[in-house]
Order: sequence, then structure tokens, then C-alpha cells
Amino acid sequence: MTMAKDIEARFIERIERTPTVSSFRFIFSEQVDFIPGQFSQIIFDVADIANKQLNKYLSFSCAPGKDYIEITKRISPSLFSQRLMSLQPGDKVLFKIPLGSCVFKPEYKKVGFLIGGIGITPVISIIEHIVDKRLDTDVHLVYSNRSKEEIAFYKELEAWKLALAGKLTVDYVICEGEAKDNGFILGKIDEQLLRRVFPDIQERVVFIFGPPAMVEAMQKICLSLGCAKEKVKLENFIGY
Repeated sequence: MTMAKDIEARFIERIERTPTVSSFRFIFSEQVDFIPGQFSQIIFDVADIANKQLNKYLSFSCAPGKDYIEITKRISPSLFSQRLMSLQPGDKVLFKIPLGSCVFKPEYKKVGFLIGGIGITPVISIIEHIVDKRLDTDVHLVYSNRSKEEIAFYKELEAWKLALAGKLTVDYVICEGEAKDNGFILGKIDEQLLRRVFPDIQERVVFIFGPPAMVEAMQKICLSLGCAKEKVKLENFIGY
């Protein structure tokens, strides 16, 4: 894998994904290579790299090979979120890039994702890469959010379902909703739900991205469903 290094980037635009989630796009001062599923450290406090309030880790939410790099975050009252939201086109930001080893590999012919909320970001990078490269990869995503309004990248996922011609299955799970919300599953990702919607999960390489407690819970469910431990790929999002 490419060794991580510090590279300066220029902010170009913000894209609102949901009422609480925004994407931020940057152009880098030199060529940047990364593998779908990797992430970067965004450094606002260059003088104190250990400053966890202003220097945080975020996954790429775009495929490699674009003219830009995109990161996506759920916006909170934190100092880091406010610094992101205050960026103006042309502002310079330092990145440590690329980081992480929980990545997609072309030899993975059947993959699955168990994702909650903003954990979708590296999944977007992977699926967009599969679409861009026209890979013959079968993908099943189970994606949980509080409500349908909070589903980030919904339009993109629906478009990619068409582009991949049956090779992408997405189950949208929402915690808040009504029975009339056709196309959405009310509830939460648990063993019972996965037995119903994901019968071939043990045949797939399964990625789990999210907060440590969620990752641990999903891993236990995968193992109870017969998934081989080495085929369950984990990435904890800490302090994002």
C-alpha cells in the first residue's frame, strides 16, 4: 500500500447530503492514490498534531481516480465540524493520506456491508469504484438510519443499482417511520433481520464500518450466522 504522507489540499465545494450530513471536496497539490475503503486525517491544527478536537480521521466518500477527493461528515457543534463548515473555496487544508487497511480488493467477487449512519462513507468509495471500473462484483448493502430523510447518498445508491444491473442490492433500514414507507424496512439491524434479508451472507466478504460498539455487535451477529472470521472486515470509527 502507498505510504501515508502530509499533502496540502484546496477546498472547492460543499455538498449537502441530508439535513445533518455534508460532503466536502478538495483538489490536492499533487497526485493522490488510495484504495477504496481507506481514510485520511484532516489537520486543522498543524502546530499540535495531537489535538483531537481539530485533527480528525474521515473516510473518503468517492472512488479513486477523480479530479477531487471527497470526505463526508455528520455535522455537529464540535470545533472540527464548525471549521469544516466555515471553509471557503480556495482555503488550504493539510491532509495525512492515505490511511487504513480495511479495503476492497478486486478478487472479492461477492461482498456485503452492514452499515449504520455515517459509516456509509467508505462504502460509497467502494461501490463507486466498482461502478467506475465496471467490475463484476456482487454487492449487498444493509444500511441503517434513524429516518429516510437521514439516508446519505440515497440518489447515488439508487442510480448505481441501475448501473450495476442487478449486482447491487440495498436494504434501507430505518428506526423511525410508518408502514406506508414502501421500500424501507422498519426496525434495526439484528440477527433476525439479517436471516430474512441476507440469506447468503456467509458466502460474502462482509465489511462493517462504524462506532466500536456497533462494529462489535455486527461482528458477533455475522459469526453467529456462520460467517468465517477472516471474511469479516472491521473498521472502527473513533472520535469522528
